[in-house]
Formats: sequence, structure tokens, C-alpha cells
Amino acid sequence: MSDYTTDHAQEGPKKGKNSFNLRINLFFFSTFIIFCVIIIRLAILQFVEGPTLTEKESSNIVKDVPLPPVRGTIYDASGVKLAYSTPTQSLYLTLMKDYSEKNGKKNRPEAEKMAEDLLEVFNKYGNPNGEKMTKQDIIDAMDLDYKKYSGYSPRRIKMDLSNKEIAYFSEHKSDFPGIAIEEESIRHYDPDTVAVQTIGYIRTFKGSKSLTKYKTIDEKQRSGDAQTDPGLIYTEPEFVGYDGLELMYQDDLRGKNGYKKVPIDPRNMPEGVEEIVPPEKGHNVYSTINKEIQLQTEQAITDQLSWLHTHPVSGKLHPNATTGFAVAMEVKTGNIVAMASMPDYDTNVWQSGSISPENWDKIQNIYQNGTIRSFNPGKSGSHPESVVLLGSTMKPLSVLIGLKEGLIRTNTYYNDTGAAYFGKEGHQTRVQNSQGHVYGGMDPARAIEKSSNAFMVDEIGKKLYEKYGSKAIQVWDSYMTSFGLGVSTGSGLPGEWEGRKEYMDVKAAGSAQAAMAYASFGQQGKYTTLQLAQYAAMLANEGKRLKPQLVSKITDDKGNILKTFKPEVLNTVNFSQSYWDEIKRGMKSDVSSFEGFPYSFARKTGTSTQSVGGKLIDNGVFIAFAPKENPVLAIAVMIPEGGFGSQSAAPIARKIFDAYDEVYGLDGVPKGKKETTDGQSNP
Repeated sequence: MSDYTTDHAQEGPKKGKNSFNLRINLFFFSTFIIFCVIIIRLAILQFVEGPTLTEKESSNIVKDVPLPPVRGTIYDASGVKLAYSTPTQSLYLTLMKDYSEKNGKKNRPEAEKMAEDLLEVFNKYGNPNGEKMTKQDIIDAMDLDYKKYSGYSPRRIKMDLSNKEIAYFSEHKSDFPGIAIEEESIRHYDPDTVAVQTIGYIRTFKGSKSLTKYKTIDEKQRSGDAQTDPGLIYTEPEFVGYDGLELMYQDDLRGKNGYKKVPIDPRNMPEGVEEIVPPEKGHNVYSTINKEIQLQTEQAITDQLSWLHTHPVSGKLHPNATTGFAVAMEVKTGNIVAMASMPDYDTNVWQSGSISPENWDKIQNIYQNGTIRSFNPGKSGSHPESVVLLGSTMKPLSVLIGLKEGLIRTNTYYNDTGAAYFGKEGHQTRVQNSQGHVYGGMDPARAIEKSSNAFMVDEIGKKLYEKYGSKAIQVWDSYMTSFGLGVSTGSGLPGEWEGRKEYMDVKAAGSAQAAMAYASFGQQGKYTTLQLAQYAAMLANEGKRLKPQLVSKITDDKGNILKTFKPEVLNTVNFSQSYWDEIKRGMKSDVSSFEGFPYSFARKTGTSTQSVGGKLIDNGVFIAFAPKENPVLAIAVMIPEGGFGSQSAAPIARKIFDAYDEVYGLDGVPKGKKETTDGQSNP
């Protein structure tokens, strides 16, 4: 009995231990199986389903692909289109494969074959008068190494497709994977070449980054600090304003891009289109330039230059007078009705956003606006720059300064002996009147009328120096600035030059006294034609410096007015009425070209002399405003190397006054076109 009990008691713990071990083994085995299942599942996810899932995840990334807007129109004052856009069809290509170097160029032969096929179509069906492309041009446009575009971005291959090209590509889309025909616009400029340097031209955004405006935009876009509105994102091939009003009003004219919302895959390639947002057309800009007056101004300059080549002035011809510049500015509004820089050119040479070498050779010396900039129309040193010394057109202001500073009075008597002297005794410099004329007794008004250099030196230049010493230069400069000479006119035109204040260079003049003596009769400052017109208008309205207005209003594409531009006074000078009366009394230079002019008018001729290529040449300068008692229009004309202003520049001003009278009326009543038998008003 005792033996059985003992054996049974020993068997119980052994069975319990075996059961526990079995449970432990089952637990570890089950855990092993579970981990195996997890590992296998992870492997399947990684290697089998991974690419699919990644692609699905990437498909959630949507990029905005821009659609270019139609650029707004620039009109003249009467509503004539000077710059406008018309629809055109362009061929775009979206790369469907990776042709880049990083992919070992394994697909490059396929891309080159596509370029060859495209070229064949262009040559066969393209406009025979259109610009020819090469295979390399097409490959460059395809941007196979993504230097300009992301993989999903369409590349513009060719603009302005012919109807035959459109039909062919529409029927053979399957032969050219990724191609699409998109509607864009092409820029046109009035073929009559109306104020082309003022209107400006376009270039591609890619080719415009030398300008601060576009360089800044590009840097922001590249850094990611760009516009959040995709409609305001600039693209490399889009056209932007590069000069003149096209640049000045770029933000208004551009409009807003439309865009496609395009999902992209892991290779940054497109998968389709989710949504299309249409572009918004740019706003329209109405210029103050009047086409009819502008064209007559341009023709007047061209005719006068030809006349100077064939008719002696002061005993000689002026064959080197090849450029001319004129600005007509309304005295009460500041509106610029004409701004001519001649010769001009056809701005349509920039239509594609670039220019051929042949066309560049033709226009490189004339494409800039000579009424606001200084440039040399030929080989450096062989011609004067487009901005010349004012000569005697400075004398009305010199007299005003003398009166204001108490150096002279309106009844001051001066005996003109034909010359004046300044400098140390025994080392004096002599300044004589033009052609050595001796005028005898005169008051300030007669000194202006006869262009007495002697009066200006003795009564203004020397006396201002005696009053202020070397500080006379700063006093003179303050007057120049208040009349808009040597500072921006405020027009807003891109690249406007502020002029050259040569009187500030005392060392070059020889002394402060010499600088004042020369400045007093117009030989120490070079200013633009626009500055000269603003100055003339200020003389006309007796002290108000008006901002030159080049645009009257901006509208949307439905004609709704968004902004208007009113007269704006930049600064005012306050002189006694008797001073204004005195200078206007003196502004009556002899100008035979105004014979029969039906209005009273104030005018001042100028002949500035400068050294060019080691010889002295005379530049013609002229300012005028009319009617004299109630001024409506002020005009400034410059003819480098044209000789006396009365014979080279004044005839042009007469024709501009006549043109304005025909269109608007100098008395407020338009006179209409007059029949003429002789297109040239000889001086």
C-alpha cells in the first residue's frame, strides 16, 4: 500500500512539467509562424506591390502646367492698335520617356529620330516664308536633359503653325507621343512703325533676365519664394515686355496664366490632366501718343535730314546729320502726343522673342529711344551722341536765374560788344557771340532774342560766381533740378537717362568761375529731348513741372476702365510775373520756317558746339510753345550735327504744330488735313 502511494505521488509532478513544456513549445512555434508570415508579407509589399503603391502615392502629387494668356493691346490716343496679339497655334511636346544623360542616353536615338520626323513635317507643310528650323533647333527645344523644364512640363517646339501642319499633326498624333497643339498669341506692331522705341518690344522671359525686374522674379521662383498663385508664375518661353511701354506696363499687359493640373509619376513624368483653368487676358493700355501726329513728326524729321544733306546751311551741307529727335508735350496735361527717335525700325523683327543677326546689324545703332537715352548712332567718336548740349535754349532759364538772384533787373541795360572775358587778369578767356555778332545796347529780353553769349557770361555766370564763390555751382544745380534738367522727368519710361551735368566737373572747366560762365549760355549740360520738352512746358505754364504722361487709361478686355491718369505736378517754382513776361518777350528768335503760322508763339533756337573726332561740329536745338498767351503745346527738337537750330530743328517743330492743329486744334478747334503741294518746309 505504501509503495503504490509513493509511486503515484512521484508521477504527478512529472506529468505537470511535460504539459508546461508542451505549452511553451507551442507558444514559441506559434510566434515563429506569425513572424514568418509578417516577414513574408513585408517582402511582398516591398518587392511585389511596392512600385505599384509608390506610384499610387506619387499620383497624389499634382503639378500646375501654365497656359499662356493673351497679352493686352496698346492703343494710340484715338484707339488705333499700335501693339496687339492674335491667336496662333503652337506645337508643344511633353517627354514621355527619360532621354537624359543620367539615364545613359539610352533613349536618345529615339528622340533624335522624332526630331528628324518633326523637321520633315515642318519642311514639307510649314509656311514657306516662315523661319526655318534645323534638327538641332528642335533637339534644343526638346530640352532632353531638363535644363530648362521639369519632366512633366510641355516644351514649345514651334510657333505659328500653318494650317497644313495643324492638319498633319492632328491626324498623326500617335506617331509623335506627347505632342499637343496649343493656342497661343503672337505679337504684332503697327506696320507704319509708330513711335516704336516708345512702345517697346517683347522677348522671351528666358532671354530677359538681364533686366532687374525679371532677374528678381526668376530668383524668387528658383528659391521657392515665388507667387502662390500659379497664374502669376513666369515660364521660360513666355513673352514679356523688354522696353518702352511693353516693359513699363508689363504687369497690366501680361494678364494671368491659365494652367493644367497634371498628376505626375515617380519619374516626374505626366499621367494625364485632372483640371484646366483658362488664362485671363491682359489689360489694354491707351497711350497718349496720337498716330497721325506721330507719323507727321517722324516724316518731318526724315525729310529735314534729307534736306540738310542737299541744301547748304551757313555755307555748307550737313551730310553727317543722320539722326533727329522730337517730343511734343501738352502744356496743361503733360500728355506726350508725339515722341520720335529717328531713324526708327519695324518692331516686328522681335516677333519671335529674339532677333536674327542680320536684323540686329541693321538696328543696333537706332533701336534705343534717343529722346530719353544717350547713344552713339555710329562708330564711337565719329558722331555726337543722341543727347547734346542745349546751347542757347538755356538762355531763358539763365535770365530767370539772374532775375531771381537779383543779379539783373528786367530793365537792366547791357552794351554787347560781341564778346565777354573771364579769368585772371592777363590770362582771361574770351567768349564771343555766334559768328562774332555785336548787338550793342540790350535788356534781358533782347539778350534772349539775339542769343547774346556776352550778356549771359557778364550778367549771369560771372555775377553768380561773385555772389556765391565756388558754391555758385550748387546754386546753379538747384535751379537746373527744379526745372527738370539733370534729373528724371518722372515719365516712368525704362532706361531714362538723367543727363550729364558737366558744370559739376570744375577740373575739366578750369575753375568754378569758368564752369558758371560756360553754363550760363548753354555749354555745360547735356539733357534729353524729353527733359527739354518738359522744361519748355514749364516755361509755358510759368513754373509747374508736369510729369510727362504717356498713358491716359488702362481697361480690362471688356472695356471697363481700371485706371486713369490725370495731370501730375512734380514741383513748382515761384517767380515774379514780370520775370515770366520778360523771358516770353525775348523768346522770338527769327525762324523763317514759321512764316504764315496763324498763332502767336514763343520760341528759342539753339546751336551747341562740341568737339567730335577732333573737329568742332554744331548741333541744332529748338524749343517752342503755342499759342503764346494761352499755351497748349510745347515742342523740343534736337538734330545732332544739323548746324544752326533755326535752320535744322525749327522746321520740324513747325510741322508738328501744324499736325497738332489738324488733329486737336491749337485753339481747341481741329483744322483737319490740309492739302499741300510741297512736303518740305524749307527754312
